[in-house]
Amino acid sequence: MPTFKAINRGDIQTSTSVLTQLVDVIQEDISGSDTRRAYEHFVTGGLGPGVTSSLYQTVYDQDFSLESANEIADITIGIRPECDTISDASIGTDASGKVIFPSNILMGREKINIYKQMAQTLLGGQDYIFEAPFNGLTETAGSNSIDHAFFICFKRLFVRDGLKRQTFAMQMHQSASFNAANPPGASDIQTNVNSTSENGLAVFTDIGISTTYTNGPTGRIGNIGRSSNANDNVGTIFYDQGVIVLDLEKVMSGSEFASGSFDSVLNSEGKSYVGPGPSSESSWTNSNAAFIPDLIMSASIDDFLDHVSSCRFSSGSLAATSFQNTTQISSTLAFCRVSPGEFNYSSNPTYAGTDGSIRTVTDLETESPYSFITTIGLYDASDNLLAVAKTSRPIQNTHESDLTFRIRLDF
Repeated sequence: MPTFKAINRGDIQTSTSVLTQLVDVIQEDISGSDTRRAYEHFVTGGLGPGVTSSLYQTVYDQDFSLESANEIADITIGIRPECDTISDASIGTDASGKVIFPSNILMGREKINIYKQMAQTLLGGQDYIFEAPFNGLTETAGSNSIDHAFFICFKRLFVRDGLKRQTFAMQMHQSASFNAANPPGASDIQTNVNSTSENGLAVFTDIGISTTYTNGPTGRIGNIGRSSNANDNVGTIFYDQGVIVLDLEKVMSGSEFASGSFDSVLNSEGKSYVGPGPSSESSWTNSNAAFIPDLIMSASIDDFLDHVSSCRFSSGSLAATSFQNTTQISSTLAFCRVSPGEFNYSSNPTYAGTDGSIRTVTDLETESPYSFITTIGLYDASDNLLAVAKTSRPIQNTHESDLTFRIRLDF
């Protein structure tokens, strides 16, 4: 009738299970000005008031000034260093090899550095190129290369141990709210860089795309395509990192005319407008400007992110992004066995007779002691209590019982 019983090696097993959780990011979380936080990372000088911009913005699940607000994701943009957009906009390099841009190009080097930093983090080298679809690590540009990247880095609070395959979906408007009936040069042009779009709604997802690469430097890598055509790949998903990389030329009509005002786009008169506009209006900085490459190069990162977030995801309570996360639970299983005749009396020190002896409960017919097991303690080799397990109900233990209790410790 032992009080303690040793657990053998064979009585201890380990296992791993996966818990999934559905995460919905509503439209207002992305498009709202109170739920997106900007930072003063970049400040220009010069004769004017200057331009202040972030290198990225953080999306929250509510007003970020509230203590209860949770960070959902960081978003930013990057441009491939060797793409035509950079080569056409740059005017050379300095003595240290840094690319030089004219005054009408803002944060050109920062956009390059972000692309290289994300490539270093996700692909294992700053010279590697993001692709859609992803076909392995490469430093050679091709038809699948992502030159203008939109990065969405979900926070670990929502990603947990990774994104679950075949669960990611995002909807956004590909076309801006530009009035096609009023072409460049018309007297009544409709601005679209600050207007919420309701045109060209598309859903981008990894559902139905079977190709997944498990040998990436940061774990599993998959492709993102259109829900209407799984073979039309628009981005890459890094499951274990919780990062989405979208090709801006494919998820938005990059060649579409951009028209409106931005704080960072100034002409010689100090007007903050970008075309197309009336041909007689001298305030337009570029009467033939397109979202790509003109706006993505001339606007600050904040300005471009403001457009994509507030105009392309619309405003409302519908889900803009949905996915399932995974949480891996490692468990240790200890099988505690009670053989017939063992632990058939109470070990409660208060359950004792007047002389201090342990009291037993005996079956009057068989005169055999029995007990009810309610608690199991796990001890180390020095008899230090490590863990306590409680049964959901008292378990009767008699001399005819052969009981096995499975204790599960999750980590």
